Amino acid sequence: MKSLLFTLRKQWQYHVLLIPAVVVIFIFNYIPLYGLVIAFQRYNPSMGFKSPWVGLDNFIRVFSQPNFVQTIWNTLFIAGFQIIGGIIVPVVFSLLLNEVRKVSAKRVFQTVIYLPYFLSWVILAGVMIDILSRGGIMNTFLSLFDIGPISFLGDPKTFRWTMIVSEIWKSFGFGTVIFLAALTSIDPGLYESAIVDGAKRWKQTWYITIPSIMPIIVLMTILSLGNILNAGFDQIYNLYSPIVYSTGDIIDTYVYRLGIQQAQYSVGTAVGMFKSLIAAFMISMSYYLADRFAGYRVL
Repeated sequence: MKSLLFTLRKQWQYHVLLIPAVVVIFIFNYIPLYGLVIAFQRYNPSMGFKSPWVGLDNFIRVFSQPNFVQTIWNTLFIAGFQIIGGIIVPVVFSLLLNEVRKVSAKRVFQTVIYLPYFLSWVILAGVMIDILSRGGIMNTFLSLFDIGPISFLGDPKTFRWTMIVSEIWKSFGFGTVIFLAALTSIDPGLYESAIVDGAKRWKQTWYITIPSIMPIIVLMTILSLGNILNAGFDQIYNLYSPIVYSTGDIIDTYVYRLGIQQAQYSVGTAVGMFKSLIAAFMISMSYYLADRFAGYRVL
């Protein structure tokens, strides 16, 4: 306790700078939590929060719908593979990029792969619709090998994989930067010793590089578990259609349709509350595992 007070006195200027951000978060993130009572009411906008209390009826109604179970499975499937690919692809690409000796070429590659991360899915969705359409570039290319045409965005069987691959493509540049930074912290003396022992590049990578960045890989994987129920609302909302609801509908889009488009505010809030509780548990568990296996602590 004394060390905490000493730190606060020593760094009080930094805490003052945090006040505006804390106020904004409190206003827009904590005060609206009062609205969760809607999940336990038969909400009527004209009556406001004085709407009739129905207890857990909204939750029972949600869980009794078979398409909600499918929605949970779609979310876990898409988010799970996005997390796995979002770790493997950046690690592999950072290892390959680390072997590029020409600095100018390495910077060009970093910029090219990092650029999509800054573009919103509203922009990328328009580009992808043109590329992946039946007459788009992708199907034109596949036709050279007598493949297709493939309905990437209109076939339930391919839609989920299209979402997974496109999200990995968009975000792996950010992960690559993190792992490249981890690679720079490896002691060059380890490689020099390996060369003296006759180790080739593959052996150096397998026995020195990968074990050295393994703590970062474990940390990033564990922290990603908190997003297991976030399959990407912006991406899927801008790319899906009713024909792919069976495999592409996730919890966030389900809540949007119920709460906004169909005006079922109570049911939509109940679904959102369910997701929030599970997400809070997963985030807490991920930080515990990060502390347990990677030595990472928030405080």
